[in-house]
Order: sequence, then C-alpha cells, then structure tokens
Amino acid sequence: MNIALWIAAALVAVAFVMAGAMKLSKGKKSEGEMAWMRHFSDAQVRGIGAVEILGGLGLILPAVTGIAVILVPIAATGLLITMIGAVVVHAKDGDPLKAFAPSIVLGALALFVAVGRFWIVLFGG
Repeated sequence: MNIALWIAAALVAVAFVMAGAMKLSKGKKSEGEMAWMRHFSDAQVRGIGAVEILGGLGLILPAVTGIAVILVPIAATGLLITMIGAVVVHAKDGDPLKAFAPSIVLGALALFVAVGRFWIVLFGG
C-alpha cells in the first residue's frame, strides 16, 4: 500500500507542480489554451498556480524529510478540493467530459493519497 501511495503522490505532485508553474508564470496569457480562465483574473489564475505548486510540494517534501508528515494528507485534501472546484467550473461551462477528465483523475488520486496517508499518520499503518 505504501508503494502505491508513493507512486500516486509522485504522479499528482509532478502534474500539479508543472501545471501550477505554467499558471504562475503565464497567468491569463494561457487563456487561449484554457477557456476556464475567462472566469478568473490574472491574479486569481496565478494564485491557483501557487496553490498547485505548494500542494504538489506538500505531497512529497514532508514525507521525504520526515518533518510534519501530517502535511501530506492535508496537502492532498487541499488538491482534492481544488479539483472539485475545477470540475464545478467545467460542468457550469457545459464542457465535454474530456475537458474535465484530468481534474477527475487527479482528484481521485489526491483522494487516494489523502485517505491512505491520513490512515498511516493517524493509525500507524
């Protein structure tokens, strides 16, 4: 189980750090690629990017260092909430399923990491 959690956390972390870095660096300049950005200001898009980067790092760094490991499931929960918000925005826009499928998959992986890591931190295994 621990190996599966590490693999899921690594996949989610890489996806969020990369996506967050793009949003943080480009802001709304990427609006042509992502129609959902029209609902948000440049600062909000960059804020979402910062949250994604911090969440992605929060999935890995505490576990690797052994410092404040409770932050891993908390970060995963935060990323899950972010993906729920993404699904809501895509659904309100009437986007096809393929547009928000990545949000569903990343949200499901974040949920898996959150539940698994909370279990390990709270119950020891």
